[in-house]
Amino acid sequence: QVQLVESGGGLVQAGDSLRLSCAASGRTFSSYAMGWFRQATGKEREFVAAISRSGGNTYYPDSVKGRFTISRDNAKNTVYLQMNSLKPEDTAVYYCAARTSGSTWYVRSRIEEYDSWGQGTQVTVSS
Repeated sequence: QVQLVESGGGLVQAGDSLRLSCAASGRTFSSYAMGWFRQATGKEREFVAAISRSGGNTYYPDSVKGRFTISRDNAKNTVYLQMNSLKPEDTAVYYCAARTSGSTWYVRSRIEEYDSWGQGTQVTVSS
């Protein structure tokens, strides 16, 4: 498994932007499919964004489409989540995830498709 460390969370107001980063260990980051998930208090973890190993394919649920952008820099072993026009309902702990085995050429949206997880970073959006 790979180690993932998220950063960039914080307290912002509605309408603001944040960029989350996830740094991955290992020398084969470019072969991993990556994703972001979030979990609000009292709710199940939900999919937020995914990116293929090459970065050529991305996928978002309707709840964040047009506001969030996932990207990756394989030279820096880092995946990013740019979050714009934040809403109070975006408040959650955000987790970075990696799929390091099996097919990693495609975007993945289900929790069970990822085998490595970060510790999470809190994002709080006030109204």
